[in-house]
Amino acid sequence: MIGYENTLGTVEISQEYFANLIGMAASECYGVAGMINSTYQGLRYAITKSDVPDKGVRVKTTDGKLIVDIHIAVTYGINISAIVQSIIHNVRYTVEECTGFKVARVNVYVDEMTA
Repeated sequence: MIGYENTLGTVEISQEYFANLIGMAASECYGVAGMINSTYQGLRYAITKSDVPDKGVRVKTTDGKLIVDIHIAVTYGINISAIVQSIIHNVRYTVEECTGFKVARVNVYVDEMTA
């Protein structure tokens, strides 16, 4: 759970919600072929043999702001820099509008290219 306190009380949002929200925002961007399990998630998948709900997304908090790590596969022939900038903008906007949490940084890791 990621939470913060305000004058009305405490707001807590689950990691799964963030993973789904960020995954959908990143997948909407042109040129993204899919989400890729990070090293930790790949190990967890190998042990449990089930798909993880937070595939390719990791969210941390620092000083009340979010740091988002996204692992993606891109389509071959598309400008990777443009895809990454689009993802950063879309994820930051979506998270801040839907949750009210400020996003300090979005790290995008391109792990694969698909034809």
